[in-house]
Amino acid sequence: MSFELELELASGAEGRWTNVPTRRALVCVNGGTAADVPGTWSSSVEWLVRRLAPRFPELGFLEVRYRTKSWRRLELCIEDARSALDAARAAGAVELALLGYSMGGAVAVHVAAEPAVRTVIALAPWLYPQLDLGTLRDRRLAIVHGSMDRGLPGIPGVKPALSLAGYTRARALRIDAVRTVIPLASHAIALRRRSGGLLALPRAARWEELVAEELERFCA
Repeated sequence: MSFELELELASGAEGRWTNVPTRRALVCVNGGTAADVPGTWSSSVEWLVRRLAPRFPELGFLEVRYRTKSWRRLELCIEDARSALDAARAAGAVELALLGYSMGGAVAVHVAAEPAVRTVIALAPWLYPQLDLGTLRDRRLAIVHGSMDRGLPGIPGVKPALSLAGYTRARALRIDAVRTVIPLASHAIALRRRSGGLLALPRAARWEELVAEELERFCA
């Protein structure tokens, strides 16, 4: 990468820029677990950023490492995402997109009412039934989900039916929403090796392709 910079966000979470921030930025928020555990960098999001940043050099990518990555502390994750949006604006971005993976899909929807946000890209998103989708009015919602996604003992997952219900609710609100299901894809896009390196899962290239299509639309 030509540029990478870690920073502390106002909430106390960590952020990591890839590409020099310009007038457009993509803020990326991670999934979570039931346990109240410290945040980590998402292997799936990190893999996507490393693949996509060279293709979109005019776009700043800001990943968020939550203070606590638990859906039982969702309010803290939302605060961290808002701090990341503030940081992106402070860096000069005037048009923002959000990429939310798993629980990050719900986090992204919560903060999407920020006036600079244009697009929410929700990957295997946790769009729980009580989630207010009104924050997405006048914005685009692009959902991507793996057909084989589901929670397993000790392994988080989100059933595709949950994002389908969210998509249906969004369309009922006249939100510009699209949804794509990737055949045979599971919840994760990439895993982290013990060495720290990333291992792409078999359908990772399709996830990358669909996110790239949305970024091309956002940057047009």
